[in-house]
Amino acid sequence: MIKLCVFDFDSTLMDGETIDFFAEALGIGEQVSEITERAMNGELDFFESLQQRVGLLKGLEFGLVEEICQNLPYMNGAVETIAELKKRGIKVVCFSGGFRTATSYAKNILGYDADFSNVLHAKNGKLTGLVGGDMMFDFSKGDMLVRLQGLFGISEAETMVVGDGANDRSMFAHAGTRVAFCAKEILKKEANVIVETKDLTQIITKVF
Repeated sequence: MIKLCVFDFDSTLMDGETIDFFAEALGIGEQVSEITERAMNGELDFFESLQQRVGLLKGLEFGLVEEICQNLPYMNGAVETIAELKKRGIKVVCFSGGFRTATSYAKNILGYDADFSNVLHAKNGKLTGLVGGDMMFDFSKGDMLVRLQGLFGISEAETMVVGDGANDRSMFAHAGTRVAFCAKEILKKEANVIVETKDLTQIITKVF
């Protein structure tokens, strides 16, 4: 019986990569999305790639960051899937290598219980190009999952994780049900449930 479900945010609960939307606003979308793609494929160290990409956002107005985060396109079936999981008594959490401005805003819309992500540093109303937070490294999601399991007394067998990219592998290592959602090949290898269509309700169909 599953008691805890952890979702990735970018390209899982949200249809796209938050940082790519920021980059588009600065006219450097292609440059940043190329780094994002390589990081999600496991070709780059996540920490280094995150620092590099956020560094390129220096000078972006924080008001625009908030506006973008409040208008992100959520994945088909996200609200319905989370509601169904919670109806079954499952705790639902979001882990994101992205940013709290996006995950905290989405929390009340999508209905998950808590979010762990990173914080963009801003000064005088503009991004400084610096970032810190809960999900900075390749191992961060797995590390946080183990801590939550310990806190709630939940086993690996009672844990489901859902993600799409290389930085989700660390949490896949600590879950009995591992859902690769429209995922990179590197993550599919670690999964025991694979969903290839952009519809999160498929998870309910395949798992329960």
